[in-house]
Amino acid sequence: MFEDPIPPRVAARAAGVLVALFLAVAGLLGYSIHQRSTVNHLSAENAQTASLLTDTRAQLAGLTAKLDSITNQQPAAEPTVARPAAKPAARKTASSRRRAGDQRFKHLQNQLDAQGRQIESTRQDLASTRTELQGSIARTHEELVILQKKGERNYIEFDLNKSKQFTRTGPVGISLRKANTKHMYADLELMVEDAQLSKKHVNLFEPVVFYPSDQRQPVQLVINAIQKNHIHGYISAPKYTAAELAASSSASQDAAGGKQDSENPGLKPRQKLDVPR
Repeated sequence: MFEDPIPPRVAARAAGVLVALFLAVAGLLGYSIHQRSTVNHLSAENAQTASLLTDTRAQLAGLTAKLDSITNQQPAAEPTVARPAAKPAARKTASSRRRAGDQRFKHLQNQLDAQGRQIESTRQDLASTRTELQGSIARTHEELVILQKKGERNYIEFDLNKSKQFTRTGPVGISLRKANTKHMYADLELMVEDAQLSKKHVNLFEPVVFYPSDQRQPVQLVINAIQKNHIHGYISAPKYTAAELAASSSASQDAAGGKQDSENPGLKPRQKLDVPR
């Protein structure tokens, strides 16, 4: 007896799911590369700004020394009375030099302040980027408990030994095929909605993100311990599916409409009008 061929509708749906998962993984990879590029770019700008700040401080120190030497110079007294206009001219020259030095000093001080603000802004951007990339990963059980107390998602821990069998963890089936303790990575096979996915070289604390069809937010898999033929980690999933959220929203709207009708019993029910063509 020959087995029945796979119906075209099921095959098309499976192909669509695989394409969607491939696009999601590609998007995540592109986002990770973009974030790393942003961090590297900000670090390079920070180093360049620090170098410019050092040069500016050196120039400021040299200008300050010159300004002090100009300020300490006094006009020499003339031995004879034949040239009474020499002292006012010397004073005028010293005053003009002092004003020029003050203007340069203010200009350099403004540049120094602007570069200081730029460095502080760059540091804040780097801190924000690191928080965005690392803030949602739990490295220990205690950190996982803290994330779970926020109540935003469900967190399910797992302990897996090397096996070809799939272990159901939340919405995902997981099979550990290899655990490398030297380079701290694992090879996994995942079963997501009847579709088998291969995840090779999943590093320690590296999130694996995918989007099931019934979720609006991603499901996240994280490995936070790798031992010989054994891994420990957790699955992070949204608390409610898209269908549950839609049902809750519909129920809230129905409840609001019923309350309005009960408060205004004399009002006629609204009629749905046709869209004008």
